[in-house]
Amino acid sequence: MRILVVEDDTLLADALTRCLTQSAYAVDLARDGAAANETLATNPYDLVVLDVGLPKMDGFEVLRQLRARRSSIPVLLLTARDTVEDRVYGLDLGADDYLTKPFDLPEFEARVRALIRRGYNGVTSEVVHGRLRFDTVGRRLFYDDQSVDLTAREVALVELLLSREGKVVSKEQMVAHLYGWGDEVGSNAIEVYVHRLRKKLEFADFNVRTVRGMGYLLDKPREG
Repeated sequence: MRILVVEDDTLLADALTRCLTQSAYAVDLARDGAAANETLATNPYDLVVLDVGLPKMDGFEVLRQLRARRSSIPVLLLTARDTVEDRVYGLDLGADDYLTKPFDLPEFEARVRALIRRGYNGVTSEVVHGRLRFDTVGRRLFYDDQSVDLTAREVALVELLLSREGKVVSKEQMVAHLYGWGDEVGSNAIEVYVHRLRKKLEFADFNVRTVRGMGYLLDKPREG
């Protein structure tokens, strides 16, 4: 799950980025509206956390141009403006949620989780694969009722593979899903994570096949 945070306040940007990274999201950071607009025009994201009061281009204009490109990426607006008119304007432009500064990080995390759930069509907070169950809210994997111990990036990789079950996922897609801009990615990092998942989940009918020259494919679970 890849999130773009657009915030020019250094302390707040660092806090939000750290909070999301600890929850196993890959996070990119843009510090002005023009940079965010350029990034959103060329890169896919699962969620945008967008401050309204930005230099070079305000958040409302970034949002307007995003929706003009017919992008349906969920957007959580952050703003110090607390008037009803501003909230209505942002929502009418196409924001999915609105959070007024100052706010507590637990509330921010809850808003993010709610928007992520909508990415799963809002039908369920769980993805089931045989006897495995992935909690999209708590971002935890269970086998029957037992929690499976995974690192943050292993969680992100499981989430990606489950969301593309039966379809090939390229290494480039995996890198984009697991890493932010500032992260160093070793040449064999993806192979290492896939190997670890295979070992940790070999008991659970979690069969990740290598598709030579294309990437990896999670087989659908066996029936019965």
